[in-house]
Amino acid sequence: MADAVKEKVKVSSAPDGSAPPVVIDPNREPIVVVDDLHIIYRVYGAGGKGNANNALMRIVRRQNRPSMKEVHAIRGMSFVAYKGDAVGVIGTNGSGKSTLLKAIAGLLPPQQGGVYTAGQPSLLGVNAALMNDLTGERNIVLGCLAMGMGPDEVKAKYDEVVKFAGLKDGFIQLPMRAYSSGMGSRLRFAIAAAKSHDVLLIDEALATGDAKFRRKSKAKIDELRKEAGAVFLVAHQLDSIREMCNRVLWVDEGRLVMDGDTDTVVDAYVEATGK
Repeated sequence: MADAVKEKVKVSSAPDGSAPPVVIDPNREPIVVVDDLHIIYRVYGAGGKGNANNALMRIVRRQNRPSMKEVHAIRGMSFVAYKGDAVGVIGTNGSGKSTLLKAIAGLLPPQQGGVYTAGQPSLLGVNAALMNDLTGERNIVLGCLAMGMGPDEVKAKYDEVVKFAGLKDGFIQLPMRAYSSGMGSRLRFAIAAAKSHDVLLIDEALATGDAKFRRKSKAKIDELRKEAGAVFLVAHQLDSIREMCNRVLWVDEGRLVMDGDTDTVVDAYVEATGK
Protein backbone atom coordinates (compact mmCIF):
# COMPACT_ATOMS: atom_id res chain seq x y z
CA MET A 1 0.00 0.00 0.00
CA ALA A 2 2.87 2.36 0.74
CA ASP A 3 4.16 2.03 -2.85
CA ALA A 4 0.70 2.84 -4.18
CA VAL A 5 0.59 6.01 -2.10
CA LYS A 6 4.06 7.03 -3.31
CA GLU A 7 2.95 6.54 -6.90
CA LYS A 8 -0.08 8.77 -6.34
CA VAL A 9 2.20 11.54 -5.08
CA LYS A 10 4.35 11.42 -8.18
CA VAL A 11 1.46 12.24 -10.50
CA SER A 12 -0.49 14.69 -8.31
CA SER A 13 0.16 18.41 -8.57
CA ALA A 14 -1.68 21.72 -8.54
CA PRO A 15 -3.01 22.88 -11.94
CA ASP A 16 -1.01 26.11 -11.74
CA GLY A 17 2.10 24.37 -10.43
CA SER A 18 2.23 26.67 -7.40
CA ALA A 19 2.34 24.03 -4.69
CA PRO A 20 5.73 22.59 -3.71
CA PRO A 21 6.11 18.86 -4.34
CA VAL A 22 5.37 16.51 -1.46
CA VAL A 23 8.61 15.02 -0.14
CA ILE A 24 8.47 11.50 1.29
CA ASP A 25 11.07 10.09 3.67
CA PRO A 26 12.32 6.93 1.89
CA ASN A 27 13.12 5.32 5.25
CA ARG A 28 9.55 5.48 6.55
CA GLU A 29 6.20 4.09 5.40
CA PRO A 30 3.75 6.83 4.33
CA ILE A 31 0.14 6.22 5.33
CA VAL A 32 -1.52 9.61 4.63
CA VAL A 33 -0.45 12.07 1.96
CA VAL A 34 -2.16 15.46 1.69
CA ASP A 35 -1.04 17.14 -1.51
CA ASP A 36 -1.92 20.81 -2.23
CA LEU A 37 -5.37 20.28 -0.70
CA HIS A 38 -8.08 22.90 -1.20
CA ILE A 39 -11.56 22.50 0.33
CA ILE A 40 -14.27 25.02 -0.55
CA TYR A 41 -17.73 25.17 1.01
CA ARG A 42 -20.54 26.80 -0.96
CA VAL A 43 -23.08 28.53 1.29
CA TYR A 44 -26.33 29.53 -0.36
CA GLY A 45 -28.38 32.38 1.03
CA ALA A 46 -25.37 34.30 2.32
CA GLY A 47 -26.12 37.92 2.97
CA GLY A 48 -29.91 37.52 3.16
CA LYS A 49 -32.28 36.80 6.00
CA GLY A 50 -33.07 33.12 6.11
CA ASN A 51 -36.53 32.98 7.63
CA ALA A 52 -39.48 31.22 6.00
CA ASN A 53 -41.45 34.43 5.37
CA ASN A 54 -38.68 35.95 3.26
CA ALA A 55 -38.27 32.71 1.33
CA LEU A 56 -42.02 32.66 0.57
CA MET A 57 -41.98 36.27 -0.60
CA ARG A 58 -39.10 35.52 -2.99
CA ILE A 59 -41.13 32.66 -4.48
CA VAL A 60 -44.26 34.83 -4.86
CA ARG A 61 -42.27 37.63 -6.49
CA ARG A 62 -40.32 35.11 -8.61
CA GLN A 63 -37.07 36.42 -7.24
CA ASN A 64 -33.87 34.48 -7.61
CA ARG A 65 -32.55 32.68 -4.57
CA PRO A 66 -30.05 34.58 -2.41
CA SER A 67 -26.45 34.81 -3.51
CA MET A 68 -23.96 32.05 -3.02
CA LYS A 69 -20.85 32.56 -0.89
CA GLU A 70 -17.71 30.45 -1.11
CA VAL A 71 -15.78 29.64 2.05
CA HIS A 72 -12.20 28.55 1.34
CA ALA A 73 -11.77 26.27 4.38
CA ILE A 74 -8.47 24.56 3.42
CA ARG A 75 -5.95 26.50 1.34
CA GLY A 76 -3.18 24.53 -0.34
CA MET A 77 -2.23 22.23 2.53
CA SER A 78 0.47 19.58 2.01
CA PHE A 79 2.08 17.07 4.39
CA VAL A 80 2.86 13.38 4.82
CA ALA A 81 1.98 11.25 7.86
CA TYR A 82 3.81 7.99 8.40
CA LYS A 83 2.93 4.68 9.97
CA GLY A 84 3.29 5.00 13.73
CA ASP A 85 2.66 8.76 13.84
CA ALA A 86 0.33 10.34 16.37
CA VAL A 87 -0.37 13.73 14.81
CA GLY A 88 -1.93 16.53 16.82
CA VAL A 89 -3.86 19.22 14.95
CA ILE A 90 -4.12 22.57 16.73
CA GLY A 91 -5.50 25.99 15.89
CA THR A 92 -8.19 28.47 16.90
CA ASN A 93 -11.90 27.87 16.29
CA GLY A 94 -12.72 27.98 12.59
CA SER A 95 -9.13 27.42 11.49
CA GLY A 96 -9.96 24.29 9.46
CA LYS A 97 -9.01 21.47 11.84
CA SER A 98 -12.25 19.50 11.62
CA THR A 99 -12.50 20.13 7.89
CA LEU A 100 -9.04 18.64 7.43
CA LEU A 101 -10.01 15.46 9.30
CA LYS A 102 -13.22 15.12 7.29
CA ALA A 103 -11.23 15.46 4.07
CA ILE A 104 -8.77 12.76 5.17
CA ALA A 105 -11.75 10.55 6.04
CA GLY A 106 -13.08 11.00 2.49
CA LEU A 107 -16.19 12.91 3.59
CA LEU A 108 -15.36 16.13 1.71
CA PRO A 109 -14.29 16.23 -1.96
CA PRO A 110 -11.20 18.32 -2.76
CA GLN A 111 -11.66 21.39 -4.92
CA GLN A 112 -8.02 21.01 -5.88
CA GLY A 113 -5.19 18.67 -4.93
CA GLY A 114 -5.83 15.38 -3.21
CA VAL A 115 -5.68 13.12 -0.17
CA TYR A 116 -4.18 9.64 -0.46
CA THR A 117 -4.35 7.02 2.29
CA ALA A 118 -2.89 3.54 2.63
CA GLY A 119 -5.87 1.85 4.24
CA GLN A 120 -9.27 2.91 5.52
CA PRO A 121 -9.57 6.07 7.64
CA SER A 122 -12.05 6.07 10.54
CA LEU A 123 -13.38 9.36 11.95
CA LEU A 124 -14.37 9.55 15.61
CA GLY A 125 -16.00 12.87 16.46
CA VAL A 126 -17.56 14.30 19.57
CA ASN A 127 -20.95 13.61 17.99
CA ALA A 128 -20.12 10.10 16.84
CA ALA A 129 -23.30 8.22 16.05
CA LEU A 130 -24.48 6.49 19.20
CA MET A 131 -28.23 6.07 19.60
CA ASN A 132 -29.63 7.87 22.63
CA ASP A 133 -32.67 5.64 22.97
CA LEU A 134 -30.60 2.45 23.09
CA THR A 135 -28.64 1.18 26.06
CA GLY A 136 -24.89 1.40 26.29
CA GLU A 137 -24.79 -2.37 25.79
CA ARG A 138 -26.69 -2.21 22.50
CA ASN A 139 -24.58 0.71 21.31
CA ILE A 140 -21.41 -1.29 21.94
CA VAL A 141 -22.73 -4.21 19.90
CA LEU A 142 -23.98 -2.05 17.03
CA GLY A 143 -20.88 0.14 17.02
CA CYS A 144 -18.51 -2.82 16.84
CA LEU A 145 -20.58 -4.52 14.14
CA ALA A 146 -20.57 -1.28 12.14
CA MET A 147 -16.75 -1.29 12.24
CA GLY A 148 -16.76 -4.72 10.59
CA MET A 149 -16.24 -6.93 13.62
CA GLY A 150 -17.96 -10.32 13.68
CA PRO A 151 -20.43 -11.38 16.41
CA ASP A 152 -17.87 -13.61 18.14
CA GLU A 153 -15.28 -10.81 18.09
CA VAL A 154 -17.81 -8.36 19.52
CA LYS A 155 -18.62 -10.80 22.32
CA ALA A 156 -14.93 -11.26 23.09
CA LYS A 157 -14.30 -7.49 23.19
CA TYR A 158 -17.46 -6.48 25.10
CA ASP A 159 -16.10 -6.63 28.67
CA GLU A 160 -12.92 -4.84 27.60
CA VAL A 161 -14.94 -1.97 26.10
CA VAL A 162 -17.09 -1.59 29.22
CA LYS A 163 -14.04 -1.62 31.49
CA PHE A 164 -12.15 0.88 29.34
CA ALA A 165 -15.14 3.26 29.27
CA GLY A 166 -15.21 3.18 33.09
CA LEU A 167 -18.99 2.99 33.28
CA LYS A 168 -20.30 2.42 36.79
CA ASP A 169 -22.43 -0.58 37.69
CA GLY A 170 -25.81 -0.49 36.04
CA PHE A 171 -25.11 2.35 33.61
CA ILE A 172 -24.34 0.00 30.74
CA GLN A 173 -27.98 -1.13 30.88
CA LEU A 174 -29.37 2.42 30.79
CA PRO A 175 -30.23 4.31 27.58
CA MET A 176 -27.54 6.69 26.34
CA ARG A 177 -29.72 9.74 27.06
CA ALA A 178 -29.11 9.06 30.77
CA TYR A 179 -25.33 9.41 30.31
CA SER A 180 -23.33 12.53 31.10
CA SER A 181 -21.24 14.05 28.28
CA GLY A 182 -18.11 12.54 29.83
CA MET A 183 -19.63 9.06 29.99
CA GLY A 184 -20.75 9.29 26.36
CA SER A 185 -17.31 10.49 25.28
CA ARG A 186 -15.58 7.63 27.07
CA LEU A 187 -17.90 5.05 25.55
CA ARG A 188 -17.43 6.44 22.02
CA PHE A 189 -13.66 6.22 22.31
CA ALA A 190 -13.80 2.77 23.95
CA ILE A 191 -15.88 1.44 21.05
CA ALA A 192 -13.58 2.97 18.43
CA ALA A 193 -10.48 1.62 20.21
CA ALA A 194 -11.86 -1.95 20.27
CA LYS A 195 -10.56 -2.42 16.74
CA SER A 196 -7.26 -1.56 15.10
CA HIS A 197 -7.55 1.14 12.44
CA ASP A 198 -5.35 1.98 9.50
CA VAL A 199 -5.91 5.69 10.22
CA LEU A 200 -7.87 6.81 13.29
CA LEU A 201 -9.08 10.43 13.23
CA ILE A 202 -10.21 11.79 16.61
CA ASP A 203 -12.01 15.14 16.54
CA GLU A 204 -12.50 16.52 20.07
CA ALA A 205 -13.87 13.15 21.18
CA LEU A 206 -11.66 13.18 24.29
CA ALA A 207 -12.55 16.74 25.29
CA THR A 208 -14.82 15.74 28.18
CA GLY A 209 -12.59 13.02 29.61
CA ASP A 210 -10.94 13.44 33.01
CA ALA A 211 -7.22 13.10 33.75
CA LYS A 212 -7.48 9.38 34.47
CA PHE A 213 -9.26 8.72 31.19
CA ARG A 214 -6.71 10.81 29.27
CA ARG A 215 -3.94 8.60 30.66
CA LYS A 216 -5.82 5.49 29.56
CA SER A 217 -6.47 7.09 26.17
CA LYS A 218 -2.77 7.85 25.70
CA ALA A 219 -1.86 4.24 26.42
CA LYS A 220 -4.52 3.04 23.97
CA ILE A 221 -3.38 5.48 21.27
CA ASP A 222 0.20 4.24 21.72
CA GLU A 223 -1.11 0.69 21.32
CA LEU A 224 -3.08 1.59 18.19
CA ARG A 225 -0.01 3.25 16.67
CA LYS A 226 2.01 0.06 17.15
CA GLU A 227 -0.73 -2.25 15.88
CA ALA A 228 -1.89 -0.28 12.85
CA GLY A 229 -1.14 3.00 11.14
CA ALA A 230 -1.49 6.58 12.26
CA VAL A 231 -3.65 8.57 14.67
CA PHE A 232 -4.76 12.19 14.16
CA LEU A 233 -6.01 14.07 17.22
CA VAL A 234 -7.82 17.43 17.20
CA ALA A 235 -8.00 18.86 20.72
CA HIS A 236 -8.06 22.27 22.36
CA GLN A 237 -6.37 20.88 25.48
CA LEU A 238 -2.71 21.35 24.66
CA ASP A 239 -1.65 19.12 27.54
CA SER A 240 -3.46 16.23 25.81
CA ILE A 241 -1.62 17.03 22.58
CA ARG A 242 1.72 17.06 24.42
CA GLU A 243 0.98 13.74 26.14
CA MET A 244 -0.36 11.80 23.17
CA CYS A 245 1.33 13.12 20.01
CA ASN A 246 4.83 12.86 18.59
CA ARG A 247 4.11 15.50 15.95
CA VAL A 248 1.82 18.53 15.57
CA LEU A 249 0.24 20.45 12.69
CA TRP A 250 -0.64 24.08 13.44
CA VAL A 251 -3.49 25.21 11.20
CA ASP A 252 -4.72 28.79 10.80
CA GLU A 253 -7.31 30.10 8.32
CA GLY A 254 -7.04 26.87 6.36
CA ARG A 255 -3.26 27.06 5.96
CA LEU A 256 -0.51 24.97 7.50
CA VAL A 257 1.47 27.38 9.66
CA MET A 258 3.89 24.87 11.17
CA ASP A 259 4.58 21.13 11.07
CA GLY A 260 7.09 19.61 13.45
CA ASP A 261 7.80 17.91 16.76
CA THR A 262 5.20 18.41 19.46
CA ASP A 263 6.96 20.69 21.93
CA THR A 264 8.39 22.99 19.26
CA VAL A 265 5.06 23.56 17.52
CA VAL A 266 2.96 23.82 20.68
CA ASP A 267 5.41 26.27 22.27
CA ALA A 268 5.34 28.42 19.12
CA TYR A 269 1.51 28.32 19.08
CA VAL A 270 1.28 29.34 22.75
CA GLU A 271 3.73 32.20 22.22
CA ALA A 272 1.85 33.46 19.18
CA THR A 273 -1.68 33.15 20.53
CA GLY A 274 -1.21 33.47 24.28
CA LYS A 275 -3.31 30.34 24.86
